[in-house]
Amino acid sequence: MKICIISDSHDNRQLMAAAVEAAKAQGAEAVIHCGDVVAPHTLKSLFKFGLPVHVIYGNNTGDLFTMSKLAAEPGSLIRFYGQDAGINLCGRNIFIVHYPHYARALATTGDWDLVCCGHDHKASIQTVPTIMGGHSWYVNPGTVGGVGAPATYVLGDLGTMQFDIYDVAPEEPAPVAQ
Repeated sequence: MKICIISDSHDNRQLMAAAVEAAKAQGAEAVIHCGDVVAPHTLKSLFKFGLPVHVIYGNNTGDLFTMSKLAAEPGSLIRFYGQDAGINLCGRNIFIVHYPHYARALATTGDWDLVCCGHDHKASIQTVPTIMGGHSWYVNPGTVGGVGAPATYVLGDLGTMQFDIYDVAPEEPAPVAQ
């Protein structure tokens, strides 16, 4: 299963939709949004792609009531968890949190195959050693909204645990050198 990982859209519907469209064209079956959506209705621009969107809020929370209401609508593709979430996709334990320092700490526990975060607008893919002797993946997709940094997203394959950072562009995306 491939997933599109985004964060810090800051209401930039156009760039967020372009990232999800590109990821879906490459096989993404779900979206993880690591916070700072701000306006809940920004997520409505993703409905046309028909993918479930797993979203938390960040430090720019916006209207949490409306975000919850949007997620509660019958047939909604939005899964709103609040400040963080532990989910399972394709047999992988995934933790979503906005802040990188929390993400790194959670990755070290060994409880999570993948920990996704945002906040600092710095795209990064790393493995983090765990206290159990293995490793967890730490993925920060940067800012899909292009706030203070280039607009980026991550396409991940949960079967192979391969993750790549992509620039958001209307033309055919290409991986960014890491």
